Amino acid sequence: MASTLRFASGARSGTGRLLRPVPLLAGLLALLAGAVLLGVGIGAVRIPPGDVLAILLRHAGVDLGVDVDPQQDAILWAIRLPRVVLGALVGAALAVCGAALQGVFRNPLADPGIIGVSTGASLGAVVAIVLGLSGAFFGALQLCAFACGVLAALVVYGLARHDGRTEVVTLLLTGVAVTALVGAAVGFLIARADDEELRDVVFWSLGSLGGATWPLVAATAPFVAVGVAAALRHTRELDLMALGEREAAHLGVDTERVRLRLVIALSLATGAAVAAAGVLAFVGLVVPHLVRLAVGPANRIVVPASCIGGAALLVLADLVARTSVAPTELPLGVVTSLVGGPFFLWLLWRTREAHGGWA
Repeated sequence: MASTLRFASGARSGTGRLLRPVPLLAGLLALLAGAVLLGVGIGAVRIPPGDVLAILLRHAGVDLGVDVDPQQDAILWAIRLPRVVLGALVGAALAVCGAALQGVFRNPLADPGIIGVSTGASLGAVVAIVLGLSGAFFGALQLCAFACGVLAALVVYGLARHDGRTEVVTLLLTGVAVTALVGAAVGFLIARADDEELRDVVFWSLGSLGGATWPLVAATAPFVAVGVAAALRHTRELDLMALGEREAAHLGVDTERVRLRLVIALSLATGAAVAAAGVLAFVGLVVPHLVRLAVGPANRIVVPASCIGGAALLVLADLVARTSVAPTELPLGVVTSLVGGPFFLWLLWRTREAHGGWA
């Protein structure tokens, strides 16, 4: 396997042992279930777990005969549950996209922002805010962010293609260049924004699930499903591509087609996630690495485990964001950065100690 992925693939020194896939997946599902119960139950109005289950089952058509406060029912169903579900979708999308892109590029630093989706979505959101489009109709900001995010990814991929093929290094460098240009455009628009627009831009760029509604959940879910399904479908090809493009081609993998499918599908998922929740750093980087450290590099396990782990992580991060400094709310991106930054530094230290450096 490529050396760039070795330190993130669960390789251990000494007597460290990898976890078995089934217990890991079961544990992550339990963690996600617990995170959901905490997310919908904790807040200004506390809802006991028993009442949470009774409310959820009642809306599913099962009446347990438990008396539930109508106020609690309204808070859980109309405010907290959409926020928790959207957080799970966004976390799953970012983590799966990070895991798959690290395999596509054979680069442990790859995350959803590397193909320009995040900065493209930022440009779309800033345009919508500065031009006043965000108040034109429901979801205008999210639509502009999604469209610009996907467009930026397609531009990156189109510029990197030559003679019908795309080199990984060229794609990465093109992504860096387009990201810089789009970032400059965002900076120009911010400089022209007034105080109110600037507050909206800063709030969105730091990430938040505060605008979650059931229509937004419904609009985000199909695109997340496309990205997750594409990553799950191509786990075998991702494992073979980690050996190198020539080796994968000799083993029957059409690397160009697989890369194109994944970049498009993952761009759709990332664009929808960023449009719904803003820019959230480190989720697509931290979760796949943690999973690889636990179970090794096999993408047939890494991708589904990252999906569940990313969903649980973001639901818990959002719980911290809205309760740690109540009654105000921390930006969600601040919480993810506070978690991801120290982890990344630890990962650098561990890699140097175990392998003498990145390579």
